[in-house]
Amino acid sequence: MKKLLYIFLPIYILPFIAFAQEILNLEDAVAIALKQNYDIRLVSNDVAIAKNNANLANAGMLPSVTGDASASAATQNTTQTLLSGETRSLKGARNTSMAYGANLDWTVFDGFQMFARYDQLKELQKLGDANLKQAILSTVFNVVSEYFNLVQQKQQLTALRTALDLSKYRLEMAENRYQIGRASKLEVLASKVDLNTDTTNLMRQNVLFSNTKIRLNEILARDVNTLFDVTDSISIEDNLKYDNLLNLALQHNPALQAALINRRIAQLELKEVKGQRYPTIDINSAYTRTRTTAELGFATKNQGNGFSYGVSASMNIFNGFLQKRNERNAALAIENASINLEKTNQALLSQLSSAYQTYLVNLELVDREQGNQMVAKQNMDITLEKYRLGSITPLEFREAQRNYVDASVRFSNAQYEAKMAEIGLKQIAGSLTLN
Repeated sequence: MKKLLYIFLPIYILPFIAFAQEILNLEDAVAIALKQNYDIRLVSNDVAIAKNNANLANAGMLPSVTGDASASAATQNTTQTLLSGETRSLKGARNTSMAYGANLDWTVFDGFQMFARYDQLKELQKLGDANLKQAILSTVFNVVSEYFNLVQQKQQLTALRTALDLSKYRLEMAENRYQIGRASKLEVLASKVDLNTDTTNLMRQNVLFSNTKIRLNEILARDVNTLFDVTDSISIEDNLKYDNLLNLALQHNPALQAALINRRIAQLELKEVKGQRYPTIDINSAYTRTRTTAELGFATKNQGNGFSYGVSASMNIFNGFLQKRNERNAALAIENASINLEKTNQALLSQLSSAYQTYLVNLELVDREQGNQMVAKQNMDITLEKYRLGSITPLEFREAQRNYVDASVRFSNAQYEAKMAEIGLKQIAGSLTLN
């Protein structure tokens, strides 16, 4: 009785240990990652910087106003000879000067370069949004991948625990038979070896399960030792259509959107370079107050205030053919951006087509492996009953046991691979849902 309690007690304890940990569902895991993941936070700050930069002042459209103030003083020994021949001298004569005012400078025309720069800044903001979306998709993919990896491993743990329970039962049966003389010592030793093997496999799987939890905690940017449990099933969306995915990808794929934005930025760069052929017109204005004092001279005090204004224009007439060179380089940059757009589009079509074929194959494999597992389970049940009756050998029992574990592992692997193919397609399409 004590041996039976020792064998079967873990079967009843393990579920309570699992339920003692918090169940982390997929939606909560993704929500935590979107809030705390380091990559998303870094890219979000870059987006905020790009948004702050996209303003009229940064493009050079607004005037600049500065306030200036200056003051100086001097002490001198001075001798003055007037026209009348009179001479006046003063030791330690003190002179002071003070000026303050406001200045306005405004470039009112620069060949439309300021408008091109402003459009560039807005496109850079859009590029930041595309990069943020890419970071979010990548993070969500990693979270979903690791989460269902844990589910897969949990399913395999269940299969390995079942195998361990069967090995314990087999050892118990072998020892009982040995005691009544119906089995040899060799059968008992073989049962112990198989039990040790199953125990080792379960321990290794537990370590892998724990390490995967640590990786998921790292992605969620929380304490890597946070304890949690996951659900025990994988739901697969089996009705994805290639044409729908293609339309979504052409509209929402962040890599393709970034390539389009980069081409637009290159076009605006050429527009800005061509603007350097036109004159630049600046206006300026200032209001100044001045005050000077002198202890020796015709005027001992002088004060003034007033406005000043003016217009200036400049135009590049010749700069050593640099203008033509800059325009050619800008045109080549547009060509490169267009080539990169075509390359990205081609890679997108290739990835989507390949991923969709993998998705279809994995769906078929899930059905096949599910059938194999059911057959292996039935075979295991029949073999267990025959072994209990003593009508089959321990070797046949062990073979059925291994077949059941292998079939369970293949089925969980097939589910995981199909789920990865599903979310991979959604990531390419730029709309990664959690269905």
